[in-house]
Amino acid sequence: MATCWQGLWAYRSYLLVLFLPIFLLPLPILVPTKEAYCGYVIILMALLWCTEALPLGVTALLPIILFPMMGIMDASEVCIEYLSDTNILFIGGLLVAIAVEHWNLHKRIALRVLLIIGVRPALLILGFMVVTAFLSMWINNTATTAMMVPIAHAVLEQLHSNPTSKDVEEGSDNPTFELQEPSGHKEVTKLDNGQVPTTLPAPSGPRVHHNKEQLRFTQGMSLCVCYSASIGGIATLTGTLPNLVLQGQVNSLFPQNANKVNFVSWFGFGFPTSIILLLLAWLWLQIAFLGFNFRKNFGIGGEVREQDQAAYRVIQTEHRLLGPMTFAEKAVTILFVALVLLWFTREPGFFLGWGSLAFPNAKGESMLSDGTVAIFISIIMFIVPSKIPGLTQDPENPGKLKAPPALLNWKTVNEKMPWNVVFLLGGGFALAKGSEHSGLSEWLGEQLTPLQNVPAPAVAFILCLVVATFTECTSNVATTTLFLPILASMAQAICLHPLYVMLPCTLASSLAFMLPVATPPNAIVFSFGGLEVSDMARAGFLLNIIGVLVIMLAINSWGYPVFNLYTFPSWAHVDNTTAHCQPNFTMPQP
Repeated sequence: MATCWQGLWAYRSYLLVLFLPIFLLPLPILVPTKEAYCGYVIILMALLWCTEALPLGVTALLPIILFPMMGIMDASEVCIEYLSDTNILFIGGLLVAIAVEHWNLHKRIALRVLLIIGVRPALLILGFMVVTAFLSMWINNTATTAMMVPIAHAVLEQLHSNPTSKDVEEGSDNPTFELQEPSGHKEVTKLDNGQVPTTLPAPSGPRVHHNKEQLRFTQGMSLCVCYSASIGGIATLTGTLPNLVLQGQVNSLFPQNANKVNFVSWFGFGFPTSIILLLLAWLWLQIAFLGFNFRKNFGIGGEVREQDQAAYRVIQTEHRLLGPMTFAEKAVTILFVALVLLWFTREPGFFLGWGSLAFPNAKGESMLSDGTVAIFISIIMFIVPSKIPGLTQDPENPGKLKAPPALLNWKTVNEKMPWNVVFLLGGGFALAKGSEHSGLSEWLGEQLTPLQNVPAPAVAFILCLVVATFTECTSNVATTTLFLPILASMAQAICLHPLYVMLPCTLASSLAFMLPVATPPNAIVFSFGGLEVSDMARAGFLLNIIGVLVIMLAINSWGYPVFNLYTFPSWAHVDNTTAHCQPNFTMPQP
């Protein structure tokens, strides 16, 4: 019997893929309507995403097959959703991030900031949180965590041991910093974008036995990295995939919304939210892992220990080993800053941007999007050489001249670009469009009309708690993909601004703080050891609650002017039933 159960467990993925479609067949058979057909596809994909019986990107391709077969949408209409403007923005933004990572610019930034902040306990945690959050605003959360965790553990090893300063001062290599070395111990996990990393950094070198106080500090340092990686992604539109899912679904479900969710509007809403949440998380981790003695935590009145000096020298040594900035690093920095400036000034809303001035359409709006700008800068990176232009000898063919390689090449991009995420995003947009075409969105909205009698802040708060709980168990991309079309329909049905519920729930999908499997940064930190599931759950539970409260503060204060949430927007009207909608709550305008 035991062997039988082991065999079924070994083949669980095959069995799920085979029997789930059959098990759900009564729904479209007994209710032969387009709404039921679309519901069948959504439920099937939700279960496959939750169980990961198929890769997330492969599951996302099912609408291409099922929607045309069920008469919901033409194949040509479905396929368009898989390469929308939001997907282009994702590809362009990630190309720039790959260039930053390829030339090690992110590590230089991290080490430089840590040198400025110092190694006192509270400040060290703050330094790692600030650096990790900033990098995760622009770079994949998983890649940021994979770089920062080994640096944190290398510093901790110096703080908790009696190092010989000779090795550090001589600049000997610290194996903990070598992130790409193959290791016998690998932890396989999914990334927040669905991809599986080729290698995860594993702790190297001999372990030092720590006392209870040192162990608690190590745990706090580890958690501060993975938590700040998730928090930093909230700040920018390209910081994490759920933000892009929201933008794509808003543009798909409400094509007349005049690009309400863009880089500037999101930054105005998400950046203050992430700053407040980051500071509160820092305070909470201090209390939970360092105690209430803030004078000791900040090193006030204490002498600088030899271990502190040794840890600081570790950071200095690693920064020195990077050498001076190369031409490639300077070029990538200039292009990256140019990209951010172009994003901010294209169509900011509070003044006429260069996009509307130089490339207006018939309505005077910019014909270029944030995706256009990202692709433009990305293409330049394929053109600009990585060294000062000049001819050098080819080492493989003496006597032949060779030009330097470009900042980006296709081999590097192909190795680091998570192409499956393009399908994952597209599948989500296809589901949203299918829900609209089939009438499922309208039906769901009608079922939720009793919520019109519930105060809007209470509705948003409850939904945020539900999403934050759900995202602990499944991918944050899948969570937003499944919830956002339903929330949009509900908002239309109860005459509530769609963004009032869609925005906070999107942010709540990034509050995956409790479990190692909730998000890849958590899994990477957990793989380094020193943490129990109970440690992460205890710290993450209160942080989830804090996160939801901060999100509610954001949407009920500065979220109003940023997204004009005061009235029910005309672009959200679906028929005469919403033509005269007014919000079911009031907010005084400034």
